[in-house]
Amino acid sequence: MILWLIVAGISLTPVVFGGPVAGRLAAARWTRRCPRAALVLWQAIGLSGGLGAVGVGLVAAVAPLAALFPHGMHTLLQQIAAGHGLSGLGPAHVAALGWSIGLIVWLSVHTIRITVKTVAEQRRQRLLVDVVADHSSLHDAYVLPSGERVAYCVPGRRARIVLSQGTLDLLGPRELQAVLGHERAHARGRHDLVLLPFMALERAFPRLPVARTARGVVPVLLEMLADDQARRAHGELTLARALVRMATPAAGPAEAGTLALADKAVVHRVERLLDQRDRRPGWAPAAAYSTASLLLSGPLAVLVAPLLCITVWPV
Repeated sequence: MILWLIVAGISLTPVVFGGPVAGRLAAARWTRRCPRAALVLWQAIGLSGGLGAVGVGLVAAVAPLAALFPHGMHTLLQQIAAGHGLSGLGPAHVAALGWSIGLIVWLSVHTIRITVKTVAEQRRQRLLVDVVADHSSLHDAYVLPSGERVAYCVPGRRARIVLSQGTLDLLGPRELQAVLGHERAHARGRHDLVLLPFMALERAFPRLPVARTARGVVPVLLEMLADDQARRAHGELTLARALVRMATPAAGPAEAGTLALADKAVVHRVERLLDQRDRRPGWAPAAAYSTASLLLSGPLAVLVAPLLCITVWPV
């Protein structure tokens, strides 16, 4: 059973002791070269932390019932099905089981709440855009009658790409197409759905350093992913010029529930577009994907093993 505790608990290392490590990961230059790999690593850290915390509680809870964790879970389910409840578990084991169940409920509630809130805000934004903006068939976007420099995407199944008249007046044709390509990349990739779990994690554990760091870093990585798609279609110099021209004090912040072009780490993004060295991935993607797989392997083994046990010995 000790081995199963180690397998489940090792994934908690980046979460429990991850404040300084998360800070260094957030500042690492390789993440600019490989934003997709960095994003996968952040997702693995968050998911493995949650699953590992649940798994540790389950392993500790069934320790008195069997020498191996899968058999212990099988025995517990058999007892519950036979009406014997939590027989054989002491107060500490019941508390560990309660920890796992409570954590699942806590994370689920916050995920549902943030999802409902975000979807409602996106719906409100789409309605507002439909009312106050005119659809431009030339650009396949909605144009706000405003002199401010605005470009953003309101995500959803029927996403809205929104520009302001000030943006149309400011940018040249090629720069405008780069901006539109960036925002369409957000819409196609449903980057809002990628961001939702990190928003829920921060809401559930606001004092957890890893959760706070991830919430700040992931939006920038998503901006870089959209930059990459726009860069491949329209060129890095064109997109960089558009970013610089859009990122002025006159540009107002985008509304909540939207993904904006020029409001997140613009300087780093422009440097990244213009730095030829930042396009050589090197060893970083392989290392990031390997680390992500390692972090997820333990919690997934803890959760899958009882299911395999049940298929061999049905309750």
